[in-house]
Amino acid sequence: MVDDQVENIRMLTEILRSDYTVLFAKQGQEAVELACRHLPDLILLDIRMPGMSGHEVCQRLKAEPATRHIPIIFVTMLGEEEDEALGLAIGGVDYITKPVRPAIVRARVRVHLRLKAYQDRLEAISMTDGLTGIANRRHFDAVLAREWNRAQRFGNSLSLIMADVDHFKLYNDTYGHQAGDECLKQVAAVLSGRLMRATDLAARLGGEEFVCLVPDIPARGAMELAQGIVEAMRAAAIPHVSSLVASCVTVSIGLATLTPTADLAPAALLEMADQFLYQAKHAGRNRVVGGDPGHG
Repeated sequence: MVDDQVENIRMLTEILRSDYTVLFAKQGQEAVELACRHLPDLILLDIRMPGMSGHEVCQRLKAEPATRHIPIIFVTMLGEEEDEALGLAIGGVDYITKPVRPAIVRARVRVHLRLKAYQDRLEAISMTDGLTGIANRRHFDAVLAREWNRAQRFGNSLSLIMADVDHFKLYNDTYGHQAGDECLKQVAAVLSGRLMRATDLAARLGGEEFVCLVPDIPARGAMELAQGIVEAMRAAAIPHVSSLVASCVTVSIGLATLTPTADLAPAALLEMADQFLYQAKHAGRNRVVGGDPGHG
């Protein structure tokens, strides 16, 4: 809730606080910071405010990937058709004119929160691998781009674990594709089970290839995590009588760790991990290869 008049904030809070948790800001910049920090489900936004106007706040929030999908309802005394058209054109979803009517505010808020919940569910489905339940390639690409920019901004490292199930074609040939699907589910469970932080992400790139994106971790810690995944897969003891490596399902891992810079793109991290994965396979599989790509 954003309004430079305290009485307006107090009135809207009184209307909504019995059903929702309400945060408020009295200035545009404060509103942008609050929204980025808390990622609310809905924003009620005044237009005429000193400094940054509501229209500017809306444009700022729509320009940020983390906040662009938050619905914004303009609540203002500006009732002309062109004012409403401008608000909707820059990304607002609705327009409530002052003085507000409590029943209308509750109804509009309820409708847009329901729409937001529905869109969130659709988004979650579109970002999830249908077989394993972990993130899919689309989700991974979006998170990689976001974490790359964040790491570049703060000078942090970014690690990528690229894992491939060893001799998976032979597994499918031996046990059948239904068993192969179950195997991939177990591999996904092992990977996601090794990730302890909310910022870590396990994803299925496709087929039998998986990745774990791990922001802001020392290279040694990333190596320990990757080794732990290899050991956990062996401990899972999924039988694989046709494997040329072991009697159970194993994985080969390429581990890349680097600090993003302006002259690199996120694809550099993927390419680096892929090179190390190639080396892990040719070194005998069931192992981790990673480090400085210049030294192999």
